[in-house]
Amino acid sequence: MRTPQVNYREFRLSKINEPRFSHLKLLSGWLVYFALYFITERLIPVENCFVVHSRLDDIIPFCEWFVIPYVGWYLLIVWSLWYFALYNTDGFRRLQTFIIITQLVAMAIYILFPNMQDLRPEVFPRDNILTRLVGVLYAADTNTNVFPSLHVAYSIGIASVWLKEKAANWKTKTFVVIFVVLVCLSTAFIKQHSVLDGFAAILLCIFAELWVYGKDYWLPKLKRVRSYAA
Repeated sequence: MRTPQVNYREFRLSKINEPRFSHLKLLSGWLVYFALYFITERLIPVENCFVVHSRLDDIIPFCEWFVIPYVGWYLLIVWSLWYFALYNTDGFRRLQTFIIITQLVAMAIYILFPNMQDLRPEVFPRDNILTRLVGVLYAADTNTNVFPSLHVAYSIGIASVWLKEKAANWKTKTFVVIFVVLVCLSTAFIKQHSVLDGFAAILLCIFAELWVYGKDYWLPKLKRVRSYAA
């Protein structure tokens, strides 16, 4: 069994500023996110929202099976943050910073450019436990503030940090990548997002990737490529 980088048994709130625990302060970003989420969801009238829609949305069929990876996304976030908090605090900082960047940019878009989608089926084509679960999701999460999709953005950030994790074997990385792809597809197949929301999230992730990894990960690789080409 691997030994954690940090002994969290010694953690006390009074020690949060110590170097060994300071990365945990990044979790406060979630408090800011939930506060902004409440504002955007409750205080912005639906009639002020722009409807996001693509012709491709009409081609993609509703498939309740995709609710499984969609819900599994929440576990993926918890598992990833837990792993990196234990075994790679630098990876934890980068992942949480990636998430915070996507959260803040997305929330700014939701406030300045309120948006929604109108893709949810009025009646499910089938009645089973999965469609009922989708119904629960519909009731819990409104169809507003969808562009860009944070489901997609977080997933790409998680895949990025796992692919750079030297201690993770190829099986773990393959599992994460496949699961992330399924999560991204699930947003369209259970009609929680337009495909445009996913494309916008990809652009947002390119920005976050360069912010978090550009200087000490991608730039050295680019320099090596240039040296080989020369």
